Amino acid sequence: SAILGPENEETVLKESGIPMVALALIPQPGSNYIEIADEFYKRYEKIKTDIPDDIRVDIALDKTGYIKASISEVEETLVIAFLLVVVIIYLFFRDWLIALRPLVDIPVSLIGAFFIMYLFDFSINVLTLLAIVLATGLVVDDGIVVTENIFKKLEEGKGPYESAKEGSEEIYFAVIATSLTLAVVFLPIIFLQGFVGALFREFGIVVAGAVLISAFVSLTLTPVLNVRLARSHQRKTWFYNKTEPFFTGLDQAYRNSLTAFMRRRRWALALVALCFAAIGWLISVLPEELAPLEDRSVFRISVSAPEGTSFDAMDAYMAELGSFLDDSIPEKNILLSVTSPTFTGSGSANTGFFRIVLTDPEERKRSQQEIVDMVSRNAARFNFGRSFAIQDQTISVGAARFGQPVQFVIQNNDFEKIKKALPEILDKARESKVLSGVDANLKFNKPELLIEINRLKANELGISVQDISSAIQLGLSGQRFGYFTMNGRQYQVIGQLDRGFRNEPLDLTRLTVKTRSGELITLDNLVKLTEVSAPPQLYHYNRYKAATISAGLNPGFTIADGIKELEGISEEVLDKSFTTSLTGTSRDFVESASNTSFAFALALVLIYLILAAQFESFRDPLIIMITVPLALAGALGSLWIFDLSLNIFSQIGIIMLIGLVTKNGILIVEFANSRKSEGLDKIQAAIDGAALRLRPILMTSLATALGALPIALALGAGAQSRVPLGVVIVGGLTFSLVLTLYVIPAMYSLMSKAKRKKEGEI
Repeated sequence: SAILGPENEETVLKESGIPMVALALIPQPGSNYIEIADEFYKRYEKIKTDIPDDIRVDIALDKTGYIKASISEVEETLVIAFLLVVVIIYLFFRDWLIALRPLVDIPVSLIGAFFIMYLFDFSINVLTLLAIVLATGLVVDDGIVVTENIFKKLEEGKGPYESAKEGSEEIYFAVIATSLTLAVVFLPIIFLQGFVGALFREFGIVVAGAVLISAFVSLTLTPVLNVRLARSHQRKTWFYNKTEPFFTGLDQAYRNSLTAFMRRRRWALALVALCFAAIGWLISVLPEELAPLEDRSVFRISVSAPEGTSFDAMDAYMAELGSFLDDSIPEKNILLSVTSPTFTGSGSANTGFFRIVLTDPEERKRSQQEIVDMVSRNAARFNFGRSFAIQDQTISVGAARFGQPVQFVIQNNDFEKIKKALPEILDKARESKVLSGVDANLKFNKPELLIEINRLKANELGISVQDISSAIQLGLSGQRFGYFTMNGRQYQVIGQLDRGFRNEPLDLTRLTVKTRSGELITLDNLVKLTEVSAPPQLYHYNRYKAATISAGLNPGFTIADGIKELEGISEEVLDKSFTTSLTGTSRDFVESASNTSFAFALALVLIYLILAAQFESFRDPLIIMITVPLALAGALGSLWIFDLSLNIFSQIGIIMLIGLVTKNGILIVEFANSRKSEGLDKIQAAIDGAALRLRPILMTSLATALGALPIALALGAGAQSRVPLGVVIVGGLTFSLVLTLYVIPAMYSLMSKAKRKKEGEI
């Protein structure tokens, strides 16, 4: 009944049910993925010419395609942002020659940003290019402010040189203050440790560097250009003459409405309080996650069967699932399956996975999420084992990319307590409306066969324990005896009992061993068999015995909901001897939330200190920073309106927003202080300062908002995850712009000192 045959299958890889051999190309850390992919495809075309006709070669998965699409999308966004900024500046200046002067900031500042990337050895990637897109709207701000002030001097009839000199000197303090404020916002991000720091360090350095370079350019190159490129005559264009009444009326309407508002300026306190209340409510209702899932046209299905399932049974189960997937997903390009994916055959015959590569999103009617939901709904039909669909996380570290989004660890050095508590937690979690595909890595159902040898009887017959062990090993283990060559190929020779003689535990007792006298005797005379179940593996986490509960999420729920659900269940079930922790994507989510909260608080403190040093006042920075709750209410409100979540991108956008909105406050307060030093009372100084700065505030805010608009609109492939960043900036800037123009002058009149101290006065 024993057979000698070529090597047994211990793992198998198939594409649409057809066995295949796969080769994976894994770049070294720090290498250029795109260059490697391009070189691979050149060699791939050459390899295909040497492949026999009966063998088909194909690309199962190419992750560089998504990288290329994302970079291409960011480049398109950069062009659109540039054009929108040009248009907004022209609409305000209404003269192409004047409108193009500040745009010198963009190429010069961006070239400077690329030089900073070179110095820091950064690569051109999605995040650094995203920083360049945002910088397109930011770096032009300082040039707009300087050019607008010079333009006013020209309108007063002064010469180009005199206008450039006086206009630059008058505005340089505000330019330096606003640029330093925006740059310092990124300091906390740059120095954050861990996951968030590694992710956004490059982003922060590139944006901050571009802004500082633009400040230098606007105070040096921009005034020179205004002198050299000034028209020899001051004749206004047709478009200017047609639209100037509108802008004059806008200035006067704003001054009149602000004057009326200042009579009821305490309303500003109510507006600020309302914004704080809105912030509190919005934070409580907005969903939270690490990052929005993107439609990357690929997802994975993890499959497991009961412990002890044979390879053949598992492969049949995988074939059944594969047939269903093949029929129900017409949008697939590749259907890859792996049975027993250990590639060593060491105890994982009951596991497998599918990787489904879909056609591009624009070529199919269903989204990736809809297809995944369909698979999840139908998975329960195949009840031989468990299967659940997993989408690759947009942002993840290491193995978290391939796991379920919610991963919750329970720890206790008393293993019996874990053994008792884990099934109860799993039962409650599987009843939850939040979680789906609940499973744990620690199992207790691996079947084992305990063999007790009657040593006394064996010794009387002259049979050693080694003899019994060798008989079992030769019959069941599939031991390699040697090699043979056939048709030019070498094969292993494996010896073991035929399948029909090793299917049941009792088959083991029919094995024979020789006694001292040379007789054959079956093992049932010498051994006693006991069937038990035990954990196939024991796990530790931070040196404690542990079990990790993993789960997916039902539609409409986020990682934050899943973590909260499992924390609530653990509080019900676990006693005080247990500790809990998070791992994988869940840990990344909690780490990102705590890090960005710390960065937000530190950014506020740093901005206050910078402004206090520049204004030589503790009150003026407080007035300026009232813009922050106004912008925050607008940002969170925009996320709520567009049904978006609080995630790593929206949180970074909120931190960035602090620097953006304080620029408007700086312009108003700095000019109000200037008017007050000329002898005006603080109410009139606030009205004059705000009215004089209306156009540059409108221009800079709209230029920055329009620069971020393509990000908010997700123009291009692979842009979904960055939409919250764009929405936060556009919504926060637009909402705060309207309120800032009224609230800041009102708060200035309430909080500022009645008289500005003269130089030398204590």
